[in-house]
Amino acid sequence: MRRMASSPGDHRRRHLSVAAAILLAGLVAATFIYLRAGGGAEALLELSPETSKKYLRDLEMYGGTANVLAVEFSAWFAGLWHGRRLAYTTATLSFLGSLAYLFFTLVLPPYEDPGEPEHGEDGQRR
Repeated sequence: MRRMASSPGDHRRRHLSVAAAILLAGLVAATFIYLRAGGGAEALLELSPETSKKYLRDLEMYGGTANVLAVEFSAWFAGLWHGRRLAYTTATLSFLGSLAYLFFTLVLPPYEDPGEPEHGEDGQRR
């Protein structure tokens, strides 16, 4: 039984559908997270002891400016995974994930094994 070869348009349409599904699932999840998250956590972080001048001065005195920057980066990165910021992070990651899927499936050429001959025994390209 001979198998019908699918056209490049079918592959392209399927890959676009998968990318759209990834994006749609991420946006639905982000919307759900945004609606369920409260805005109170961000207000509490503004009053934390880590933002006081004394704490920042002590950090700089014991570890230097790099220590202050590392603590600020750590606090920023940890904040991406809570509350409404998590919704924005989810939406961004789903968008980047769908773009990465499209890049790896449509833009990059397909992998060809260098050890495999280009033509089969019957003379046709594999």
